[in-house]
Amino acid sequence: MLSVAHISKHFGSLHALNDVSFDVHDGEIMGLIGQNGAGKSTTFHSILNFLKFDGAITWNGQPLSADDYNQIGYLPEERSLMSKLTITQQIVYLARLKNQPANVIKPKINDWMQRFAVKGQPTDKINKLSKGNQQKVQLICTLIHEPQLIILDEPFSGLDPVNADLLKQAIVAAKQRGAAIIFSSHDMSNVEEICDTLVMLRNGEVVLNGTVDGVRDQFGRTRLFLTTDWSAEQLSTLAGVDSVTAIGPNHYRLKLTNADAGPAIFDAVTKGHYIQEFSQQPPTLDEIFRTEAGGVDHE
Repeated sequence: MLSVAHISKHFGSLHALNDVSFDVHDGEIMGLIGQNGAGKSTTFHSILNFLKFDGAITWNGQPLSADDYNQIGYLPEERSLMSKLTITQQIVYLARLKNQPANVIKPKINDWMQRFAVKGQPTDKINKLSKGNQQKVQLICTLIHEPQLIILDEPFSGLDPVNADLLKQAIVAAKQRGAAIIFSSHDMSNVEEICDTLVMLRNGEVVLNGTVDGVRDQFGRTRLFLTTDWSAEQLSTLAGVDSVTAIGPNHYRLKLTNADAGPAIFDAVTKGHYIQEFSQQPPTLDEIFRTEAGGVDHE
């Protein structure tokens, strides 16, 4: 388990992190979210010992050792590969920095290239690959030694939906073998789909921390989806309805002023008869991000 306890970091007068704490358990995926400049990369760099900080970061109850760092897979936001090396040379070079022998890594390369659908051969040079395939090679470099702690800084950036799904499959596979995983993303659908927990930073401070469902439920079930022959104008007159949005023929999304209004709305719309859909839900992570990341008051 990775434990980040009360870490703070100043860059001159800039307070980049302020008393940040969270845990990431083995076999767990945590999403680290927040606006640009919220402190996500500084948090990653603190874990990786790239910079000094106040507080404590431990792995399985102990300060991270050199051997522990060899068991970390890190994908930085700024991608960087050596363009004149072949795919094999690049992967082996970075693996050797993690104390992984070449004769252990080389036999795995073809399998990993197939897993990520890399178009090319292991003998191809990096500069002959498309930007997308270069990105996939860097992902292979991050994961091929099967690290126990995986840190991915905006891993989905620049990936199309098909390749993003391949990465999600690799992340979930790493979770299933027991790795602790942290990734940052501005796409809340990625966080909502595969994360067990999330931490949101705002101006270097933790403003949300918990399971994905638990965080959403904090905001109340104030979103209502229903299919009905009522008009939007009729629905808007119901007590507790703040706004109505048509999202398809006879299909509406209601924002409620209070989650407790749901049962009365159900009774009014159904009148004891079957309707195709009535689903009361908390706000999506995307909605929560938009209000919380910038410090906007809750709706």
